[in-house]
Amino acid sequence: MEQSDPLAYGLPHREPFIFVDRVESVSPGESAICAKTFSGREDFFRGHFPGQPIVPGVILSEALAQTAGIAAGQPVSGRSYLLSAIRQMKFPRAAMPGEPIKLEARKIAAAGGLLQFEVQATTPAGVAATGVIVLSETGG
Repeated sequence: MEQSDPLAYGLPHREPFIFVDRVESVSPGESAICAKTFSGREDFFRGHFPGQPIVPGVILSEALAQTAGIAAGQPVSGRSYLLSAIRQMKFPRAAMPGEPIKLEARKIAAAGGLLQFEVQATTPAGVAATGVIVLSETGG
């Protein structure tokens, strides 16, 4: 399935809490590459380093979790997933408003209802976040 709208991939998120602008590629159940550019007008920038705003690490982590959710193949599999753990997340450089961010998730393990993804957020200046996201299958 090659559509750019992240909602076509079963993400339950809506504004103002969807942090994927478009899906660039997906291999359902295995991997996804998505993109996001924060405008700088998002409300959280008012208090996150005023005068020198940066994308909060927790927001980058959520964008990566949403990318992992797309990679999990929710509508294809008929399953839905919740963020269960964030492991080994590092933020080597800041992501700035206006910078395009490439979001990548690749499944590295599955056990029971858990899926583990290696994730990375990259800007033109370099890697902004890298780590491991664990999703757990929900009952519904």
